[in-house]
Amino acid sequence: MSPSVADGERWEKLGRVYVASGERPWCHSHAVLPTVLKLRRDRLRVYVAFLDRGLVGRLGFVEVDARDPRRVLAVSAEPVLDIGADGTFDDNGVTPMSIVRSGDALLLYYTGWQLGRKARYFLFTGVAKSLDGGLSFQRMSQVPLLDRCDGELFVRTACFVCRDQRRWRMWYIGGDRWIEVNGKLVPSYNLRYLESNVPARWTDRPGRVLMDLQGTDEYGFGRPFVVRSEERYQLWYSIRSVSKGYRIGYAESPDGLEWSRQDDRAGIDVSTNGWDSEMICYASVVATRYGTYMFYNGNNFGGTGFGVAVLR
Repeated sequence: MSPSVADGERWEKLGRVYVASGERPWCHSHAVLPTVLKLRRDRLRVYVAFLDRGLVGRLGFVEVDARDPRRVLAVSAEPVLDIGADGTFDDNGVTPMSIVRSGDALLLYYTGWQLGRKARYFLFTGVAKSLDGGLSFQRMSQVPLLDRCDGELFVRTACFVCRDQRRWRMWYIGGDRWIEVNGKLVPSYNLRYLESNVPARWTDRPGRVLMDLQGTDEYGFGRPFVVRSEERYQLWYSIRSVSKGYRIGYAESPDGLEWSRQDDRAGIDVSTNGWDSEMICYASVVATRYGTYMFYNGNNFGGTGFGVAVLR
């Protein structure tokens, strides 16, 4: 089953699913970057980052009923992945990006947050492995899977990884400059691509730029999410702009490399009011026997939690 956004089809919003509200010290607020894993046909697990009072993220999950994804079945009581040791690339937070099965293991690709002094922060990619079905993850290394390189000095992260026949493919975000937006310095980055024969080892050279920013309003793309069918590759991604903040965009490709932006066919936008009225971002799409769902964040980069929409 593959998602489709043919003319006339739209994502029907079902509502907000979950936001942390101080249940535990490590999940004081937020539910950032929903990353869905299909457990069985009637149960979905959505990995997110919950934030403590210092806005430091740790990975947890929310399990929902696939028949009605607004129905919460379970919430993790402890982090499935905590922050890294002091001085490492992920010592100030971790956020989920992509999860794939590799043999008997689950591989979780995540963003590590590290604060800087002259640059505000750095974002690089880590990978962790689970052998207990995703209830806990252990780092495969304390150094980044994607570390800085020329052309990708500050941001090399927000990846989507999948196995495509005999190769592993990664679409991710990279950049090497900072710009001022509304009085604040923020990184600027675009969509890039890598391939590997091994899911936990990638090149230290910069990736191929697949999609660049348009005009002067756009200055970044958020986590890409790729779905492949027999006819095409589909891409949902977040467009970060000066005028609108985050919106969800859409593109198609015959091979996963040459993308045609069709943002007017994304089929979803901000609401007129409520938890997702100012921004929508970080789409994660899953097809089930009950329908194709999109989990996504709303206002304040997940500060209001995550919600779900169904393709009609």
